[in-house]
Amino acid sequence: MSSRTEVEPQLTYGRKSFKLEDYKRFKISSKCFKQQYCNIYIARLKALKNDLLQKVKIKWAHSEVVTLSQLCERNQNDTCIVIGTLYKHQELKPSILREFSQELKLVNQPARLNYASFKDILYLEDETLRIKLTGNHINIQDVVTGIVCAVYGHELDGTFSVIDWCFPGCCPQLSILDQPLGKEEKILIISGLDFANNLKSLDINLLFEWITGMIGCKEVYKEVASIICIIIAGNSVRGSVETYNYRKYFETKAHNEAIFKETAMVMHTLDNFLHPIAQCCPIVLMPGEFDPTCHTLPQQALHPCILPQCSRFKSFHGVTNPWIGSINSRIIAGSSGQPIMDIMRVAGLADISPLMWLERTLLWRHYAPTAPDTVPTYPSEIDPFIMTECPDIYFVGNMDKYDTKLFTTDEGQLIRLICIPKFSKTQTGVLVDLHDLKTWPISFTVN
Repeated sequence: MSSRTEVEPQLTYGRKSFKLEDYKRFKISSKCFKQQYCNIYIARLKALKNDLLQKVKIKWAHSEVVTLSQLCERNQNDTCIVIGTLYKHQELKPSILREFSQELKLVNQPARLNYASFKDILYLEDETLRIKLTGNHINIQDVVTGIVCAVYGHELDGTFSVIDWCFPGCCPQLSILDQPLGKEEKILIISGLDFANNLKSLDINLLFEWITGMIGCKEVYKEVASIICIIIAGNSVRGSVETYNYRKYFETKAHNEAIFKETAMVMHTLDNFLHPIAQCCPIVLMPGEFDPTCHTLPQQALHPCILPQCSRFKSFHGVTNPWIGSINSRIIAGSSGQPIMDIMRVAGLADISPLMWLERTLLWRHYAPTAPDTVPTYPSEIDPFIMTECPDIYFVGNMDKYDTKLFTTDEGQLIRLICIPKFSKTQTGVLVDLHDLKTWPISFTVN
């Protein structure tokens, strides 16, 4: 009598449907450096002024809106409303002329974690004039250069004494789901893979095997199959770079040559890593501050030639940084970290988390308010960073730790805010359920 062993039927889990729409808000067709940077501020004020006026009429219904040129015609005690763009004068803010002159004198330039000091002065400016803001109702460290706002107060000895503020607020949420989202539709967001320093990392290998379904049990396979897209938010090639000053010219030259060779090798490794993943799961790849693309924001997508294997697949999407688009009708927006990190340097407040600054950019209706002041960007007749859609999911990559919040606006809109931690430091990614916007971290730490 022969014995037979029953073999369990092999289970197959298929991924849900994936529909991506890239809004291409930050795609640059041509780069021209003939314009002045002041045009960006003029365009920003013009674009946000009408929406701000609507809020002002509700908040301060009985007050008059005047321009800075009309202030001199009014009595000093008459309260009024002025709309303009904030400018924060900071002595510690980087200045290329000052840094170059100091380097020629052989003075070492220590890197600054922030530019804030007690000597900072806040101004409000419109298309023609600028006035200093004073009063006990303002906290200079709560705001940064480039914010369009309305101030309520009165003129006082050549300055404007502020009583209250008003910002543009969130965009109206116009997203309507084309079809009800399934309960098993998730996205995975990771950032800071830093392959240059993690080529042989077991954590990255574990991430790869998990995504491709090579490890786990039935429950794990089912969870992985529910991931309809992976968003990689920058610094995949490198998480930092060593810099040299003017005195170390020859060290800099040798350093750059070594970096170029290493970057070519790392890009090949990244391509090999993403190639099998792209065959089983769609990928949205954003560049980061230290990736091989232009440093200026908005950073354009990594060139297809440096990722030849991945670029052959329709499931691979190289996008800009910042980026906004929709995945299965959910509007998703975010950056690889530069705008929020720069805001933290300019403000200098240690007790305000990156998540809070992320929330404030929604209220300021601007992805990168400190551009072009301290964030490099292209001179243009328009401001590409103005928010024109209200996202359902709004993230920032390359943060020190995971953090999240379900933010409710004054109009009742729900927005999921997420700080994505550096994978190279925390070995952690973030899963987001598109159905109910719940999030949870997933760790690949190897003990």
